[in-house]
Amino acid sequence: MDRKSWVIWLIFSAVVVFLAVAISFFSRRRDLPTEGTPLSQSESSAEQQQVEYEVFLSFRGPDVRANLADFLHKFLVRYNIRTFLDDESLRKGEKIAPSLIKAIEESKVYIPIFSPNYAWSKWCLQELAQMLKCCKQGKGHTILPIFFMVEPRDVRHQDGSYKEAFQQHMKNEKLDTETIEEWKEALREVGNMKGWNVTESDGQGAIVDQVVAEVWSLLTESYTLETDELIGIDSHVEEVTKLLNLGGGGVEIVGIYGMGGIGKTTIAKAVYNEVRAQLDRYCFVEDVREILVGHDGIINLQSKIISGILRIDYKVKDASEGIRMIRERVCQHKVLIVLDNVDDRFEFDQMLGKLDDFSSESRFIVTTRDTRVLEVLQESKMYEPGEMSHDHGLQLFSKHAFRTNHPPKEEVTRSKEFVEVATRIPLSLKITGSLLFRRDRNFWEEKLEELKDIAPSQVLERLKVTYNDLSYNEQQIFLDIACSFIGEKREFPFYLWSDCNLYPVSGISTLVHRSLIKFDERNEFWMHDLIRDLGRSIIREEDNQHPWKRSRILSNEDALDILEREEENDLVKILRVNMVDRNFELTDKEFKRLPGLRFLEVQYGRLSGDFQGILPDLRWLRLHECSLIPIDLSLKKLVILDMHNCPVEDDWGGWIGIKAARKLKAINLSFCGKLRTAPDLSQCRILEFIHFWYCGEMSGELHIGNFKNLKVLSLFITEITKLTGDIGRHKTLQEINAGDLTEEVGAIVVLPTSLKKLSLSSPRVPNLSELKDLEELSFEGGDQVEIPGDIWKLSKLKKLELRPTSFSNSGVISSTFPSSLNSLLIHGSEPLERLPTLANLNNLKELSLMGIQIREIQGLGDLAMLETLVIDGAPNLIHLNGLENLLLLKTLKVEGCDVLEKLPSVSNLTKLELLEIVSCRCLSEIQGIGELVRDIETLLISGFGELTTVYGLEKLESLTSLSMVYCTSMRELPDLSGLKNLKNLSIGGCTQLMDITELERSELLETLDMSGCKSIRKLPDLSGLRNLEKLIIDECTQLTEVAIIESSESLTSLSMVDCSSIAQLPDLSRLKNLNSLEISRCTGLTEVVGLEMLDLLEFLFMSGCSSIKELPDLSGLDSIVTLDISECTGLTEVVGLKNLESLQQLKMANFKIKKLPDLSGLKHLHELDIMGCVQLAEVTGIENLEGLTIMR
Repeated sequence: MDRKSWVIWLIFSAVVVFLAVAISFFSRRRDLPTEGTPLSQSESSAEQQQVEYEVFLSFRGPDVRANLADFLHKFLVRYNIRTFLDDESLRKGEKIAPSLIKAIEESKVYIPIFSPNYAWSKWCLQELAQMLKCCKQGKGHTILPIFFMVEPRDVRHQDGSYKEAFQQHMKNEKLDTETIEEWKEALREVGNMKGWNVTESDGQGAIVDQVVAEVWSLLTESYTLETDELIGIDSHVEEVTKLLNLGGGGVEIVGIYGMGGIGKTTIAKAVYNEVRAQLDRYCFVEDVREILVGHDGIINLQSKIISGILRIDYKVKDASEGIRMIRERVCQHKVLIVLDNVDDRFEFDQMLGKLDDFSSESRFIVTTRDTRVLEVLQESKMYEPGEMSHDHGLQLFSKHAFRTNHPPKEEVTRSKEFVEVATRIPLSLKITGSLLFRRDRNFWEEKLEELKDIAPSQVLERLKVTYNDLSYNEQQIFLDIACSFIGEKREFPFYLWSDCNLYPVSGISTLVHRSLIKFDERNEFWMHDLIRDLGRSIIREEDNQHPWKRSRILSNEDALDILEREEENDLVKILRVNMVDRNFELTDKEFKRLPGLRFLEVQYGRLSGDFQGILPDLRWLRLHECSLIPIDLSLKKLVILDMHNCPVEDDWGGWIGIKAARKLKAINLSFCGKLRTAPDLSQCRILEFIHFWYCGEMSGELHIGNFKNLKVLSLFITEITKLTGDIGRHKTLQEINAGDLTEEVGAIVVLPTSLKKLSLSSPRVPNLSELKDLEELSFEGGDQVEIPGDIWKLSKLKKLELRPTSFSNSGVISSTFPSSLNSLLIHGSEPLERLPTLANLNNLKELSLMGIQIREIQGLGDLAMLETLVIDGAPNLIHLNGLENLLLLKTLKVEGCDVLEKLPSVSNLTKLELLEIVSCRCLSEIQGIGELVRDIETLLISGFGELTTVYGLEKLESLTSLSMVYCTSMRELPDLSGLKNLKNLSIGGCTQLMDITELERSELLETLDMSGCKSIRKLPDLSGLRNLEKLIIDECTQLTEVAIIESSESLTSLSMVDCSSIAQLPDLSRLKNLNSLEISRCTGLTEVVGLEMLDLLEFLFMSGCSSIKELPDLSGLDSIVTLDISECTGLTEVVGLKNLESLQQLKMANFKIKKLPDLSGLKHLHELDIMGCVQLAEVTGIENLEGLTIMR
């Protein structure tokens, strides 16, 4: 390379580095914390009362912030994973901030990045200890460590820079020995966990890809679908299952058809739950009709199917790409796909591709009201549930009309008549029965005659009988829900309806009792789609031809059309508009023409103009993520202001108008990250709901003295430090989440007696004895907390959480707990030595104890209603007397009980679904496993130094996940021959295990992890495991033969890192589905045969394979995204590299290569690592790579 070329190359490199640093810098200027888009529609509602993080990143800022941490954070957010990025500004004082504790506890996955200086930060160590505590609570938390420029053994044993750091901590007089030992123990435990090692020569892109993939996998596990109870459903499930012909060849489609309300979706869900384990992959797509009606309907449907089957978050760009992805990726698996509520918009070939492309034995279930959908699919089999039998129909009617399974003798004849006129359709029977409940004989006679006059085919007309019987107010509430508020929490609509004099308390009660609506598990409105259609059809009937003449607007297109019309329209009451794909601003002119609006929602919009005097009837204004907000607002009737994630600042002119909204009851400013002070709301005297979550810059004081009707005060993740006004006088206050105000709240002598929910983290606990209505109480993170002795007086308390940093009264809780408790969680950082007896807790369903020094749990056997028992970190616990009496127990987790030598037999626990026994080193036997209920699905046994085998495993036929890890005395596997439904088997760290047999019957096995089995020399026979997708054999240092993997054609991921004794791999060409291959640091490996035939391979990691001299031509790897061949010192060239058009990351650090091919064809490359390639004289083509952002 001549001098001029060198100068050009250096200038280009400098520019690339500058851009990378600039991007990293500006990306860090975002407001913290960051919330990603919810993972699924079911998690997202227009108003979220509670936001939780999914991932917590912890790191030493100067070490990794500018590269790995920000890079990882960006990719997690890109996958819509809500990620908390730790920040130095949140680390103040000697103790970890309550806001950080809250973020850690709410997160599901923790990613600590251990760097050389990590242990120098006491905040990092406190965070790590808190993570470990949360993991031991048994609520599904997971730690995924990254070792950045450090060895895991240095972390485990506090060697190197970690040793120096702790020498300094020992000199710090403010740190006690217990705290330092706690940090060391946290490092020991997490340092032993499986993670990722990142060295200076490693490219970080591949690591990030792996971490994000693992996080996504943890967050998107499939769960059983919930189904409504349908009397007589078993026969339907049996018939549909027969039609599916499971185990037969070819592809089958079964259509469940019939009118709305006959239970098609319920049957489909029940069949899905029943048979999905027999397929490789499965997904259930709800309400296809609604998806296809919406914007980008086809690609949204394709994206849902691809994401569900491949278990990734994937968004297709257009329909043709979606069909290609389905053909190339989805069709490789034996799949079960359920398409619910399909109409004539659905075209299989145009949306999913050719049926013949799908893998043999794949199965589809389609539910529809229109048989023409199924007739087009000529191969489909059709099933019509039809009417219920007379007996089942009468039973369902009676359940709702009389609240019993059978009618009274004197009402049998009349009830049978109603069953007949309701045509024995489940939904119609349910609605009709609910209408008649507790009504007099004359009403029954009148409704019977009315129903007889309606033709059986007119289902909506039949349901409309119930609607017509509603009062005007009840009808208006019903229509609001049907058109706009399905999936909405109840509080805000109640404010709206109350201010419009619709009397929602009685109205909602009527709608619930008539079975027209219900509240789901998130306390959100839910409505059957047929009932929803009834409500929307009533709105369409207001004017069938002109949508703008209706009271409620049903589509985004109609909403935009109304805003563009010139004439005034006082008919529209509710309007929702999404401006995500629109480039024009909404001004006061559009809204002046809509004076009748009482609810307005604008998403992703830009609003401008003078809004003084317009929208005179507006009660609810919702502006979500609007980039421009009008300054002049005059909304005198406004009741609810919701400006989630809007860029309003302290000097926003709109605050003047908001201050004048004297009727304001609720204000939500969550994620308004630019606000530095709380707005002046002193004139809003009837305010009931204050929600300032995640306003990280908001500080100072908040005056609440004028809010006499305040019900909810939530200040989580704000810097507000003081409340002014006597909070004790707020007799309506029901919930306080104090956030960083805990000292302020703790100093209050008297709390309002109306409180139902209280969260504190201060040792200064206020007087609680008068809180007679308190239902939930939480102590979070306070130091030296003293539990009040009269806590037993809280007779309505359902949930008690004690998570202090330490207890003040010498590790003793002396008070008896109230017998009303359903849930008791005690998680102390400093050991708890004594508990009162629990024998009086007759209603307790959940008990979780962590960080306790007690020797026994008094009264355990008396907890007859207990369903969940978690004991973690009880080193002095010697027995669990009474465990065998907990007949309703579903979940049992016992961990860190060092001296526990024997468990009572679990054979009586017939309801048990999950059993985890971890790190009980003296326990040598688990009795009664063979007599457990057959439905147990998950069993985890870990860290048993004395355990040699587990008897009775072969009897657990429903077991799907079995982990027996770090059982260092186990030399052979227990009998697994009966585990026909086993999908995941992990035996990692069983260092004495020498042989693995009897896996051939586990035909459904998908994942086999035998990493760290250092005594195994040969793999078991895998030929019968036709569903095996993931095989992990890392650190099997004695393993010499892996020829058997050649027959595992279903494999998508193969990892065999640090298998130093392997000299040769079998021909890989038969592994057609392989997506990821990791063979790093297999130093004895000399060649990789068949690699060039893996056209679905996306990730190839083979760094440190120093004995490989030659690779095959890689030009056929059309899907390759990441290629890491760093430290392959025997290689001198890579044939076909220039043709890898899909390549995004190329790492070949310390590579003995003199010349690279022209890289201009690698259009998607964004990372290139050629560090240490000292013989490389020239790099051509990179000037054409517009996406290249990282180069070393």
